Amino acid sequence: MNFIGDNVRRIAIINQKGGSGKTTTVVNLGAAVTEKRFRVLLIDLDPQAHTTIHLGFEPFKLEKSIYDVLVNEVNPDEVILETHVKNLFLLPAKIELASAEIEMVNTIGREIVLRESLKKSKNNYDYILIDCPPSLGLLTLNALTTASEVIIPIQAEFFALEGLTKLIQTVQLVTERINPSTHISGVLITMFDKRKNICKEVAEHVANHFGKKVFKTKIRENVKLAEAPSFGQTIFEFAKNSHGAADYRKLAKEILIGGTYEKERTGKRSIKLDHINGTKKTKKKR
Repeated sequence: MNFIGDNVRRIAIINQKGGSGKTTTVVNLGAAVTEKRFRVLLIDLDPQAHTTIHLGFEPFKLEKSIYDVLVNEVNPDEVILETHVKNLFLLPAKIELASAEIEMVNTIGREIVLRESLKKSKNNYDYILIDCPPSLGLLTLNALTTASEVIIPIQAEFFALEGLTKLIQTVQLVTERINPSTHISGVLITMFDKRKNICKEVAEHVANHFGKKVFKTKIRENVKLAEAPSFGQTIFEFAKNSHGAADYRKLAKEILIGGTYEKERTGKRSIKLDHINGTKKTKKKR
C-alpha cells in the first residue's frame, strides 16, 4: 500500500501567521498519536526547519532534506529519518528549502510536486502531519494538494484572526480546483489562559465563526511546551505530567474520534474519514 493512499490521514497544520503554535502542534500531536500505536510521518515544509530542530536534529548536518525530494526528485525513502520516538518519522527541512519555490516555478505540475513525490515511497504510515511555512506560497499550496484535511492553530491573542479570511479562501480554491478531498477539519485554540479576558474573547469569536469545527480541546499556555524544543524533545519526554502533555493527549483523542479506525487481527488498519465536525462518535467496548 502506498502511503499517500486513501487509508492515510494526511493533515496539513497551517497558519500564515507566525507564533500560532503550528510546529509545537505538529510535533506533539504526532507524538501523542504514536502512543496509540499508529505510525506517523512528520513533513517539515518550513524553511526555518523548526520541526526538524524540535526533534533534536541539526539541519546543517543533514545530507538530504525535503528540498531534494521537491527539487531533485529524490525518493522520500532516502530522506526520511527515524526519530527517538517509536513510530514517529521525519521528512526534514534545511534552510535551502527557502529557494525551492523559485526553483520549482517552471516545473510542470509545480503545485502537486510533493503529492507525486510521496507516491514513490514504499513505506506505510497511518498519519502524515505537514508543518507548513508561515506564508501562502507554493510550498503551502503543495501541502494543501497533498492533504486530506487542514487544521488551523490560532493563538488566543489580539491579532490572531488577521489573515484568516485569505487562508480560508486559499483552502477553498484548492478544494475547488485541485484537491476536492481537502477541507478544514478543525480549528485549534493555542496558548490559552482562561484567566485572561482577551483569550476568552478570541475563543468566543473563533467559536462564532467556525462553529463545530473548533476543537473542544484548547492548548493551554505552558512554559514546558516552550522549553521542550531547546532540548530536542517532545512534551511527553520533557514533561510528561505537564498541562501541555495532557492537552495534546486530549487533542489526539479528539482527532482519533474524528476518524474511525478499526484494527484488524491481521495488523492492517481501515479508516473512515469521518472528519472532525463536532459530531462525537462513541466506540463500542469490546
